[in-house]
Amino acid sequence: MVMMSPELKTPSLARRMACWLYEGMLMFGVVFIAGYLFGTLSQTRNAMDNRNALQAFLFVIFGIYFVWLWAKGQTLAMKTWDIRVVDRNGQPITQARALLRYVLSWLWFLPALAAVAPFKLSGAESVVIVVGWVLVWALLSRFHPQHQFWHDALAGTRLVSTPRLSPKMR
Repeated sequence: MVMMSPELKTPSLARRMACWLYEGMLMFGVVFIAGYLFGTLSQTRNAMDNRNALQAFLFVIFGIYFVWLWAKGQTLAMKTWDIRVVDRNGQPITQARALLRYVLSWLWFLPALAAVAPFKLSGAESVVIVVGWVLVWALLSRFHPQHQFWHDALAGTRLVSTPRLSPKMR
């Protein structure tokens, strides 16, 4: 077992989830630009045309976005909430580890989406199941020794608080 350094404090669940929600809002811009680029390049006129190709394209774009920024330590949302991603020893993560974290981060959604897929549920019912799973996944972090999300534990990464610089130090 790796010893936890005293300066590596796990942010509260509320702060991590606020960061998660803010990240989702920022991703709207990434989706908009990537969707516009995909639609223009593929000459897609109807939103239902090329839907699977668009989803695959967005999966790759999200991967590039997150892997690149996590390998640098933070996304914009993480900077805003003073959170950094590091490896188990508190060191910056490699792009390979960031890629593993990206793939495992889909555990936030894929189990719920897989559970919804075989049934003909309404949009509202599907949203309740997905949101319910997200809440369960977030709360499961309470059972981790350092209160990390389980996809981070599996990827060998950690979310840690970064000290806020005083105005004099900026």
